[in-house]
Amino acid sequence: MRQIRELVMFKVRKDKQGVLLPVSLLAIFCVASGLVWADTPEVELRIRDHLFFPATLEIPANQKVKIRIYNEDPTPEEFESFELNREKVIVGNSQTVIFIGPLKVGEYPFFGEFYPKTAQGVVVVK
Repeated sequence: MRQIRELVMFKVRKDKQGVLLPVSLLAIFCVASGLVWADTPEVELRIRDHLFFPATLEIPANQKVKIRIYNEDPTPEEFESFELNREKVIVGNSQTVIFIGPLKVGEYPFFGEFYPKTAQGVVVVK
């Protein structure tokens, strides 16, 4: 963080007309955001034959997690979880991303709204 602050101060001192400050701040924000995203764990979930693979997702406690969902079926499916407060339709043969957490240790069920008897799973937080 100190290096970023020094970079900002250097750019501010060098700039006499106020042009570099907004550009510098934007660049620093982008770099800092990239570092945050790089630290976010990512898991994959696939929908195939109206089933979730894997049916159990294990994620770390107290941490935001990125779930990339691939729908390999030709028909749409809706990822839904009351406990996770998430609901998202994934059209056939496409993918999407949802974020969950940070969560406490426990189990959080999810299901496919369009095929709730077969498309079922659980997020296990350890």
